[in-house]
Amino acid sequence: MSGFCGMYYKHQAGKHTAALIAAAAADHAFIQVITNNDSYYLRYPLPDCQYGDVIKIGDSIFSKQGVKIRIEQNGVVIRGKIKYSILTPIRYDIMGPFRYLPMQCRHTITSLHHELDGSLNICGEKIDFTGGAGYIEGDSGTSFPSNYVWVQCNDFPGKACITAAVANIPLAGFRFHGCICIVYIDGAEYRMATYLGVKIICCDENRIILQQGKLRLEIYIGARTGHKLIAPENGKMVREFREFITCDARFRFLKDGAVLFDRRSGNASFEFVL
Repeated sequence: MSGFCGMYYKHQAGKHTAALIAAAAADHAFIQVITNNDSYYLRYPLPDCQYGDVIKIGDSIFSKQGVKIRIEQNGVVIRGKIKYSILTPIRYDIMGPFRYLPMQCRHTITSLHHELDGSLNICGEKIDFTGGAGYIEGDSGTSFPSNYVWVQCNDFPGKACITAAVANIPLAGFRFHGCICIVYIDGAEYRMATYLGVKIICCDENRIILQQGKLRLEIYIGARTGHKLIAPENGKMVREFREFITCDARFRFLKDGAVLFDRRSGNASFEFVL
């Protein structure tokens, strides 16, 4: 394998969050586990990885129906099983027409929201995610963008999810700041993206403000604590930065100047990479 491919499974219930990344890179497969308190990077030989609609790495299984985790490596013991309810897919590919172009990194969104049933025991701490909310996305290609901002949250009353990313994108010898974003509220999906004419009003480590026609999204990031995340560069897992798996954030979404959504959460996930 010359590049990388991976899926990101986020589980959140109450004050507890756990993200599981199941992936394969140029020279090994791996599982990353990121929780409120710590992060773990578990390496596996590529022959121990089966990658498709169902991903099997070592003795752990990841699918659209749920995850079954059995990890015992270098003193890290993680076990458990979480089942997913019916997934909430987006209407069409989040990359839009860019999916036909030779991109450095391709992004997918499998489910904006689904209910959880099950628990994980992470190094002696049992976390029950039953009744919580899940989210699934994926990435593939050669490298993550040189700099980007990503935020995701579905810690809201009812069935809602907001996910947004702004990144420095290389394409055909040029670079531009691209954006993809979904605001999902009670069955209504609003999409903001470069290929739809979104304008990036502001994007830094504290806020993201997007404007697209009559739609406006404001995200304000507050207090946060991060843990180590390993990311790909030319197909190898050599970059290191931090993911803030839980942080304070406010999400404000307007249409025609009217506020459709204005919520705060202490369980938003956030990455900011210079």
